[in-house]
Amino acid sequence: MQFSEAGLAVLKQAEGFRGQSYLDAEGYPTIGYGHRIVHPEYYPYGITEEQACVILQWDVQEAERAVEQLVKVPLTQGQFDALVDFTFNLGIARLAHSTLLQDLNQGRYDAAAQQLLRWDHAGQEVAPGLQARRQAEFHLWHAGEANTTATSAAA
Repeated sequence: MQFSEAGLAVLKQAEGFRGQSYLDAEGYPTIGYGHRIVHPEYYPYGITEEQACVILQWDVQEAERAVEQLVKVPLTQGQFDALVDFTFNLGIARLAHSTLLQDLNQGRYDAAAQQLLRWDHAGQEVAPGLQARRQAEFHLWHAGEANTTATSAAA
């Protein structure tokens, strides 16, 4: 399964494009559409939006692979998109060790969807940007449920 245009739109809206490096909420150097800069990467002159889209493709593929490996139950496209965005934003380890994943792999889809909404804090405070992103993921999760046949995420 691949991340859809709808999922990509949610991700790009939540991340926003930044051509120059900046420190994210956790203090990590970041650029483009939420790409964490790791050694030996170096962007002294910034990047274009076109370059950011190429980097984003690589980052999304990593999140897609993680979802495919960790999820053991069938997913709809919307559920897959929500999980890829969640993983892109919070990291593979957070998905891997989450109650969200436990609920999902036990077939408790509604409980897993509700778990998405719990990941809206920065420290002890609700972060409006994270809250909006989790709501968007929740809506992706439920997108087209009546018309979509579940497809296995485990390839």
